[in-house]
Amino acid sequence: MALEALIKKRGPIKKIGVLGMGYVGIPAAALFADSPSFDFVYGFQRDSASSGYKISMLNRGESPLKGEEPGLEDLLTKVVSAKKFACTSDFSKIAELDAVTLSIQTPFLNKEDLLPDFSALKEGIRQVGHYLTPGMLVVLESTVTPGTTTTLARELLEQDSGLRAGADFALAHAPERVMVGRLLRNIREHDRIVGGIDNVSTRRATELYSPVLTLGKVIPMSATAAEVTKTTENTFRDLQIAAMNELALYCEAMGINVYDVRTGVDSLKGEGITRAMLWPGAGVGGHCLTKDTYHLERGVQMLGKDLLDYPKDEPSLYVLARHINDFMPTHMFRLTMDALGRAGCSSKGSKVTILGWAFLANSDDTRNTPPEPYRDHLIKAGATVRVHDPYVKEYPGVPILQNLEESLKGADAIVIFAGHNHYKNLDPDSIRTLSGKAHPVIIDGRNMIDPDLFIKHGFVYKGIGRGDKNMHKILP
Repeated sequence: MALEALIKKRGPIKKIGVLGMGYVGIPAAALFADSPSFDFVYGFQRDSASSGYKISMLNRGESPLKGEEPGLEDLLTKVVSAKKFACTSDFSKIAELDAVTLSIQTPFLNKEDLLPDFSALKEGIRQVGHYLTPGMLVVLESTVTPGTTTTLARELLEQDSGLRAGADFALAHAPERVMVGRLLRNIREHDRIVGGIDNVSTRRATELYSPVLTLGKVIPMSATAAEVTKTTENTFRDLQIAAMNELALYCEAMGINVYDVRTGVDSLKGEGITRAMLWPGAGVGGHCLTKDTYHLERGVQMLGKDLLDYPKDEPSLYVLARHINDFMPTHMFRLTMDALGRAGCSSKGSKVTILGWAFLANSDDTRNTPPEPYRDHLIKAGATVRVHDPYVKEYPGVPILQNLEESLKGADAIVIFAGHNHYKNLDPDSIRTLSGKAHPVIIDGRNMIDPDLFIKHGFVYKGIGRGDKNMHKILP
């Protein structure tokens, strides 16, 4: 085959480019650069007003990700010092490379119409296509609608390069499978799904990822199967969370503790018993779980609508799960209103402190963060809202306080949205003193505190799934 001959002539992959310096691209680039199999890695980042600052930080070996990310900054310092990694806005350097990966966000502007915003991804693909050379490997790591690699990506690359995928260059989809807070570990230890548009592309992409895997192994498949695999694993996780969130709502209504039920159900072990008992909470955020269900739904509408056999007029189970998880910030608002009423406060003029703006514990990741719609509900109801987060330094239109004591002063209600370690040992006596209220409200959206301890100190308590406590007697 022509492509095999071109790859053989080019030789082993030595120089790599990573487009997109975010939660996926930065650790991937650092791990590629640290591998003795590769000579050099470029991280490509637009020098824009919003994210251009990353270029100089990364070139100093500093991580622009501010949450707890074990080992990442040390690794960046190492590969920069070894002159094996550099970040640049000069996309012409793509022409020097053997392989390029794209890790660019693919959100939905309107989830109901199933139309994703591929504008940033298209721009990245076109940059690659403009500088694409024969024998190069291009890999999409972004989570995309099934069918995107073999249609949109292929077409754009061929248009801008004048080359043919599968004949002049290799093309594959190898979706990221990382969680903020454990980025390096996940890339090394998780199995890597690799789906080429043909066998030659799959083998070349396997060559790229194998050197950075420690416990993980490569699982080869077609490009479209790889796209479905990624969207499905996030859809299933969202479904499992929604199942627990619905159970929590049921337990609240029936006056019982969802965590007792969870422990009981999870205790049944044995052959043939498989279940994932996740945790209920104040909402699901992040870039992936909030939109990958819609990529999967769009995929079946595009690739198999006329062939899909499904109960007539029934809604998608996956989309229903998404709606349940989107509802949880509204439920937190209703718990807050109920608790303020029990404390003798009106929503209008009440001072509410939100603890945690990031969607994930011990992280600065605020993408699609659940406290944002909750805050909107409060403001509409006439409340004054303050936000504290030890990791998030700024957010458009929302002042973020760094001093916990300052944020708690005069608060009628304290609402825990993020499971940051900073909130695990909150002292009810100190908080009550800071609030200055006889019966301050505390709403626990992440099961972080002991309800009895706060109730004993005169708080009005409400918690997700805590039907056993949510109507407690208010103590002096």
